[in-house]
Amino acid sequence: MSAPAPSMFTSAAKTMAEKLGLQMGRANLDEFAATLEELAKANPNIVAVTSDSRGSGKLAPFGKAFPKQIVEVGIAEQNLVGITAGLAACGKKAFGVSPSCFLTARSLEQIKNDVCYSDVPAVLVGISSGVSYGALGTTHHSLHDLAVLRAINNLTIIVPADNFESRQAILAAAQAAKPVFVRFGKAAMYGLHKPETKFAVGKAITLREGNDVAFIANGETVIHAVLAAAQLAERGIQARVLSVHTVKPLDTETILKAGRECKAVVTVEEHMVHGGLSEAVAATLLQAGVCKPFRIVGIPDEETVPGAQADIFRHYGISMEGLSEMAVKLLKAK
Repeated sequence: MSAPAPSMFTSAAKTMAEKLGLQMGRANLDEFAATLEELAKANPNIVAVTSDSRGSGKLAPFGKAFPKQIVEVGIAEQNLVGITAGLAACGKKAFGVSPSCFLTARSLEQIKNDVCYSDVPAVLVGISSGVSYGALGTTHHSLHDLAVLRAINNLTIIVPADNFESRQAILAAAQAAKPVFVRFGKAAMYGLHKPETKFAVGKAITLREGNDVAFIANGETVIHAVLAAAQLAERGIQARVLSVHTVKPLDTETILKAGRECKAVVTVEEHMVHGGLSEAVAATLLQAGVCKPFRIVGIPDEETVPGAQADIFRHYGISMEGLSEMAVKLLKAK
């Protein structure tokens, strides 16, 4: 029997989450599956297409409840994208669900041509993204997906941070008239939002105000930025935290506001340091003439260390402690 995976959060981080009154929810992927099943009950045109991934995509209950609304293509991701695009072109609201590492590498041509160039309202769902498959190594890490997809025209890209953002992203994608890509990991996430929070595609959410340092993050890294901001507050440092759930189109207005008002900027993402949210933020700031101390926290350009997602996060500083330390160093160097 294998040892349980290490927790995403240290004991100190868990204590901080308790201080903030944060409640642990389920994995964002589970929230996606539940939301899709809810939508399918009301709309028989909702169809899921999987590539031998109904188990890992949490869609086994969906398949049992709606056997005529699920298509299994086997391990054939290019076919998955083509079929998803074809169903969408025929009036179905098709969700193509597959591990992000394979969906966005093996099927890139089909995403570019069958979905985006053909302008069909298909929804592609990259599951187990980033380093969710940790110990399986580089072949299963998806650290390129945002970079390659940002380079393709006519595609909205969403990376939810918690269950609330996950649900809202799928509800929005179900109504979208253009292609959408949504990226999910596997870890259970703390809830970050108040009930009255408004979600809009293309609009970042400010989770915490502060003018010393800005943490600009997305996906499963956002909670670590929130905890780091709380830890910094105990030292008298006020950090702003932005959840930039939509990578494309990017909320340049909110990002520029943070860059102009804060003394330093730290971007955080579960992606290669090249080509993702961080470089999009850097380009936005630089082109607007906003030059502040700036650091990217992500996966460096190297053979990624193997291990559980939590181990990899901590190794590369994606943690409450690592981000706090980075912010302090950046402010001291200013």
